[in-house]
Amino acid sequence: MKNTKVQLAKRPTGEPDDSCFEFVSEETPALKEGQFLIQVNWLSLDPYMRGRMNDVKSYAAPLQIGDVITGESTGTVIESRSKKFAVGDRVAAHKGWQTYIVADEDAPGLMKVNLDNGSLSAHLSVVGMPGRTAYFGLTELGKPQAGETLVVAAASGAVGSVVGQIAKIKGLRVVGIAGGEDKCRYVKEELGFDDCIDYKSGNLAEKLAKACPKGIDIYFENVGGDVTKAVAPLLNKGARVPICGYVSHYNDGDITKAELPADILKKLDNVPEHRFFVVTEWVDRWMEATEQLGAWVKEGRIKYRESIGEGIENAPELFRGLLRGKNFGKQLVKISEE
Repeated sequence: MKNTKVQLAKRPTGEPDDSCFEFVSEETPALKEGQFLIQVNWLSLDPYMRGRMNDVKSYAAPLQIGDVITGESTGTVIESRSKKFAVGDRVAAHKGWQTYIVADEDAPGLMKVNLDNGSLSAHLSVVGMPGRTAYFGLTELGKPQAGETLVVAAASGAVGSVVGQIAKIKGLRVVGIAGGEDKCRYVKEELGFDDCIDYKSGNLAEKLAKACPKGIDIYFENVGGDVTKAVAPLLNKGARVPICGYVSHYNDGDITKAELPADILKKLDNVPEHRFFVVTEWVDRWMEATEQLGAWVKEGRIKYRESIGEGIENAPELFRGLLRGKNFGKQLVKISEE
């Protein structure tokens, strides 16, 4: 069985071009006791992957040259010498950009997929890591109360779309920020947000103030930069800001020089409760989130959209598109038929 994996060939400066990615084809090794082989069906592309390509200190160790590009995938067990994983089991694995995965049964980052909670691809989006990120970031750090106003940036994306819909379920006024008329229309008409502002159409601060007459109680941060600067003056006393990411800076030549969301927030007279978080903080509760999100999807209370590209050879270009905001919903790569 030939596995194709994608390795970091060199560190990018700005947007990662094709020379940053090396495709390696190799035979999958024979399984040892306690191992199993996954045929990857779906690969997730996420903005955080860009940060791992930089040699800077962060919440996770950077990739080294020659490492497989980090990422999560879902697939099917096609061979097994494990008592825990049988042929035919569906699995989510955090083992990077590759077409086949040899996994140790006790390795971290493995999770059996129960298709009752959603499709195999949905376990990389609405009921998977992005959905769980939205769920814990909002409920644990945002502490939403009915009647409050929430603003979420990148509102049509895999995390932002779920944040806003959970907030609506909990009785909040929800205002999204997205890029382009189509995305804003989707966020309002399909997802049911109260309003959505197209940051590409100008006058963001003015339009936000109009959409949030009672100020902003929760800002769920995905973007950073000018969006944060427009939001900051509208934050109410006692506001909370869960910081999930700041994609506007991910292609900066030197991200260590970027003005991060926390830098902007600290300059306010009333500094809101804010912190950067990662979903692994609640790893022992992942199944709780997946089951709750799956139930909301079944009830029609959470809707989601997927952007699907085909073939691992197209992953680098799809990844660049993601960082430019070309995707509509969760960006996935279809690696093989389920």
